Amino acid sequence: MADRKKALLGMSPGELKVLATRLGMPAFTGGQIALWLYKGHVTSIDDMSNISKANRERLAEEYEVGCMPPADSMRSADGTVKYLFPTCGDKYVETVYIPDNDRATLCVSSQVGCKMNCLFCQTGKQGFEGNLSAADILNQIYSLPERDKLTNIVFMGQGEPMDNIDNVMKATEVLTADYGYAWSPKRITVSSVGVKNKLKRFLDESDCHVAISMHSPLHEQRAMLMPAERGMPLADIIALMHNYDFSHQRRLSFEYIVFDGVNDSPVHAREIVKLLGGLECRVNLIRFHKIPGVDLHGADDKKMTALRDYLTRHGVFTTIRASRGQDIYAACGLLSTAKKEQELR
Repeated sequence: MADRKKALLGMSPGELKVLATRLGMPAFTGGQIALWLYKGHVTSIDDMSNISKANRERLAEEYEVGCMPPADSMRSADGTVKYLFPTCGDKYVETVYIPDNDRATLCVSSQVGCKMNCLFCQTGKQGFEGNLSAADILNQIYSLPERDKLTNIVFMGQGEPMDNIDNVMKATEVLTADYGYAWSPKRITVSSVGVKNKLKRFLDESDCHVAISMHSPLHEQRAMLMPAERGMPLADIIALMHNYDFSHQRRLSFEYIVFDGVNDSPVHAREIVKLLGGLECRVNLIRFHKIPGVDLHGADDKKMTALRDYLTRHGVFTTIRASRGQDIYAACGLLSTAKKEQELR
């Protein structure tokens, strides 16, 4: 594939004004470009009709909008749709659209593959192949066929968002800024296993909801399941969270995949209650979906219900998350583009 031009998508009006000036255009042209991108949703620079033809040609010499339609899609029996999006780096990422009555959630990716190598996650088995640009992240929304139906966005697809924090922050700025999509940050949830310093930066600079991948309250066991525990232990994450106010609109949640006979015991339940005491949060219990080569199995409904009820009785608001898209490998922990990239090469 030939070298791609630089993407306009993801740039702020201030950055676009600097760009316009550098190219010899009036600064206000940058504001016009921003309107065409984020309000007009154009797919081509040629569509920016109130910019002179000469300036459009000058702009197109170095830049493109940065939007690319899905290369493939799969539809689940439950209505979930998994899309395969190309990226500016000639890779692919998977994005999952989840309709649910009056809600429609999009699970977006932030990296191709992932460095975190969590034992139970198919994306980690792919290895790390690169960060997505802000344009790549936004394109999953910009070029989504159901874009106008979206009510919520979760950064829970491929990759660790805090490991690509600069581009994740740029993307969430566009999504929430008046010049962009003007979404409330309360419609966006960003997940993390916990990355030292970067998680704090996100909490300080963003008002979006936060979801922490817990999966075990025990240090050694969590480190076995999630090597990132060594770099930022769960105890440190929780201590950090106590410095922020989650009692109003901003929400803190802990994601907990339940493995049969591994993290579903009364000991685990008591430790979760102890760890989360005094913290305004919720726990989302998630069914495990089997991946090749990993000797873990999902807990049955009885065990998941017992864990939920124990936590709830002891003051920790807990839900069992409905599993969606398992038949198309779109459920939690199943996303990977390794095989698809080989097929498309």
